[in-house]
Amino acid sequence: MSYFATDSAFARVLSFTFRLWLRLRGLAVAILVLMLASIAADIAIPVITGRLVAAVAEGNTPWAAFATLLALGIVSVAAKILSYFCIIDLTVPTMRSAEAEAFAHIQRLPADWHANAFAGSTVRKITRGAWALDELGDVLLLALLPSVLILMGTIGTLTAFRWEVGLIALIGAVLFLSLSLVLTLKWVAPAARLANAQDSRVSGALADAITSNAVVRAHAGEAREDMRLQRVLDKWAHRTRRTWRRGTWSGLAQDASIWGLRAAVLGGALLTYTAGLADAGEIAFVVSALGMLDGYLRQIGNHVRTLQKAVNDAEELVDLMQVTPEQEVARLPAVALPERAGALAFAHVNYGYNGAPTPLFTDLDVDIPSGQKVGLVGRSGSGKTTFVKLIQRIHEVSDGTITLDGVDIARVPLAQLRRQIALVPQEPILFHRSLAENIAYARPGATEEDIHKAAKQAGAADFIARLAKGYGTEVGERGVKLSGGERQRVAIARAFLSDAPVLVMDEATSSLDSEAEERVAEAAERLMEGRTTLVIAHRLATVERMDRILVFDQGRIVEDDTPAALMGRKDGLYRALRQRQALAV
Repeated sequence: MSYFATDSAFARVLSFTFRLWLRLRGLAVAILVLMLASIAADIAIPVITGRLVAAVAEGNTPWAAFATLLALGIVSVAAKILSYFCIIDLTVPTMRSAEAEAFAHIQRLPADWHANAFAGSTVRKITRGAWALDELGDVLLLALLPSVLILMGTIGTLTAFRWEVGLIALIGAVLFLSLSLVLTLKWVAPAARLANAQDSRVSGALADAITSNAVVRAHAGEAREDMRLQRVLDKWAHRTRRTWRRGTWSGLAQDASIWGLRAAVLGGALLTYTAGLADAGEIAFVVSALGMLDGYLRQIGNHVRTLQKAVNDAEELVDLMQVTPEQEVARLPAVALPERAGALAFAHVNYGYNGAPTPLFTDLDVDIPSGQKVGLVGRSGSGKTTFVKLIQRIHEVSDGTITLDGVDIARVPLAQLRRQIALVPQEPILFHRSLAENIAYARPGATEEDIHKAAKQAGAADFIARLAKGYGTEVGERGVKLSGGERQRVAIARAFLSDAPVLVMDEATSSLDSEAEERVAEAAERLMEGRTTLVIAHRLATVERMDRILVFDQGRIVEDDTPAALMGRKDGLYRALRQRQALAV
């Protein structure tokens, strides 16, 4: 990993952090003012200490200097405490905003991104990045900035004492800071970035296995999952150990350079004393200033290491925020859909998957009148699911247009477009929330009466009534507490409640037993009434009552007719597929 890549990471993370701080610029300014007051007091302490020692050595009263030291101490401590309260009020909203924005951003990322991302890793990136913002606020505003300013002020006071001593301190400080930055940016940070990436993979591996626990148990795969995680953890341990060791060696090098600076500054001061150019009070001032110089240089070294760690921790969150979301409106100006728009048309549509050598669809044309029930059939990979995803704009066409009631859907805001389309997937996904919340997800603000009506239409009201908590029953992660048929009926109730003019069904009965299939099929028939319906069929018997069937083969619609007409084609693909399934029964 190059220095410039690391430097770029610092720039991206700090720019992201400052953007969040600017929303609370009043607090940020207050923190800076308070820290400057504390810094000014700290810088003046060595000077007043030298005057106190000189007063004692010369037999003068030391009480004025003593009172001044106490006052400076009070100012320093009070300003620091107030700044700490301010940093709390700055950091908490900043972390909240970062997590909320990251969540909102991820919700709007393309389907391809979600298909290739581990949910556990994504959560880890967000939470680790949010806590890194807390650390960045502390180290930049309360630690690194004050330390640098006090260091500069202390070097200035040493220069006022003897310019030679001040020059030695300045050169030593510059060399120390350069060494700290080089070690941190070029040596420690690249290792830390790799360690963080592996840490995210650990979270992803854990979440993947835990959410698939039913499969693990069914195949007695516990030991295999243990070994798989062990391999991921071994790599994490190696990378983390390397990062921590580099940090330790970096700290050792910085400590050694501080001792060299201490010897040079103190030696120079003692030479001026032996030459009769300084008295005891001035040497006391140098010793006191050197103590501050030593302490703050050491702190700066630690702060730089902490800054590097915070930047690395926040880097994945910042990079996540740079991923391009789904295009809200691809072609301006935006156009609204007519109410109950249901007539679909594909005109010269081209589409291909990223990385695929050839496009899936080429010059695809098809018209589906409003209210028509259409079955989509064909071999696996022939384009049925992609056809539907293009209508939802989960994928965007490469060329051509798809229209709803004559309106190009590429110009329709995504939220409005998707409210026009109800989806009943083959494997419904439910939230770990109540049944009422899951059904009402299709229409925010739906009344209890609306929810009950939709459940009754979907044939779900009877089984819900038998549950102890009824509509308040939480269904478990992805709906695991319900049977397959019950999940399907909840999904159909959701679709009823949405009352969308276009309905997409992905063979909602293919994985059910005969009794559950019959109940779901009856609910699905009621749901299709009066809607433009697309049914992705895996079992061809389920589309016999469709108005029309589109037969896909390698991205082309090779047959388009009624079920009866297609069965009448002796060499037709639909008839061949139907007969093959009939023989397999």
